[in-house]
Amino acid sequence: MNIINKIAVYFLEVIFLLLMICCKQTDKSETYHNIRDRFLEGGKHYKGITISSEKYMEGLEVLEVTEREITFLIPSRKNKIKSYKCTACHTVPLVEMQVEGIKKAHWNIKLSHANEDTMNCTTCHDGNNMDHLKSLAAHTIDIDKSFKLCSQCHQEVYKDWVGGAHGKRIKSWASPRISMTCVNCHNPHFPRFDSRWPARFNTEKIKERK
Repeated sequence: MNIINKIAVYFLEVIFLLLMICCKQTDKSETYHNIRDRFLEGGKHYKGITISSEKYMEGLEVLEVTEREITFLIPSRKNKIKSYKCTACHTVPLVEMQVEGIKKAHWNIKLSHANEDTMNCTTCHDGNNMDHLKSLAAHTIDIDKSFKLCSQCHQEVYKDWVGGAHGKRIKSWASPRISMTCVNCHNPHFPRFDSRWPARFNTEKIKERK
């Protein structure tokens, strides 16, 4: 009798499972041929991202750039340069203004980007139009897009920056993306950061000295 009961229970369980499977298959929303179909089904009612950093952009002058098929915003540089436009003083080509051995202006600028045999002012600045930069191939580059100049030598860092792995975001992590450019962090004439100990090390040292 016990065996008959066990067999009956077993058949009832099998029938119950079959009914459950059949019921589930009749619900088309739960039937997926692959993982892509499942994501598409689940995203039908998705209304997009609601978080935005636009409210933090007030008063910030930005421009849109597209690099390597990625579009994002960068801050304007021109309105941060006190002496821009450069042609207010550079009324003639730079070569006509220069006097060998004499520095007539920009005394606060010390070029320490590469050795003198490799780089000078006109390596980056357009000597015929100082309101613009120029590429190594002598193409005009807008000062707001100086990253194009940097990318000629620092190609790997440039790729990381475009992808968002290098550099800092402005205002918020949420879209729209506003990324600092090279010159927002690095002094273009002296781009290297001085070596320094981590903040924790300095803190511990201060405590020890007390």
